[in-house]
Amino acid sequence: MPVSKGRKKANKRPTPPSHKPTAFDEKGPSPTWYVSLMFGLMGIGVLVILINYMSVLPGGTSNSYLLSGLASIGVGFAMTMNYR
Repeated sequence: MPVSKGRKKANKRPTPPSHKPTAFDEKGPSPTWYVSLMFGLMGIGVLVILINYMSVLPGGTSNSYLLSGLASIGVGFAMTMNYR
């Protein structure tokens, strides 16, 4: 009876990437001011919301203070997309 040939063993190593590094890969880490601004905006937004609910800001509790605090947090969170 004939003997069957075995299957070829799969290559264990993945193939290296064939593309050259782009300018995005060579940008490096984010500057310190960017990180500080990102966390600062988020922190200021939280503080504005907390102070709004404590009725310390002029005009008492107001939706405009709440929305500005949420907008500040949103901008800070959106900045995390460009963080390297």
